[in-house]
Amino acid sequence: MIVSLHVASGAAAGSLLRSRLAALALGPVLHLAGDVVPHRDFESREFETASGLVALGLVAAVRGPLSPATICAAAASAPDLEHVLAIPRPDGRKLFPSHRFPGLHREGGIPAPVQLAAALFLLGFATRRLS
Repeated sequence: MIVSLHVASGAAAGSLLRSRLAALALGPVLHLAGDVVPHRDFESREFETASGLVALGLVAAVRGPLSPATICAAAASAPDLEHVLAIPRPDGRKLFPSHRFPGLHREGGIPAPVQLAAALFLLGFATRRLS
């Protein structure tokens, strides 16, 4: 799943929670679920990174940096940091289960632009006015 959709799905789910701890725990579960769905990623790592950061920044600006929505969004996208940061890897293998075991990260299926549209929809839900 593209990074911005990990952020958006975490933000949407987190916006329904009251607990920061629950949001923190749910984030990686959502990441795993997103990776298991067959999908295509954008080829540009820069676009993936920038769109994810913009999405997370939007959620934090609207909901607050310590809201369950922001925490869940960050936790749902955090496993992808191992793609861009030099994190020590035992035996040279990635750490997060859906990145470590090939059968859990499924290629094909949902095109990246469709995922981006879904991310925008979910971000709209997660950042709506709460009046």
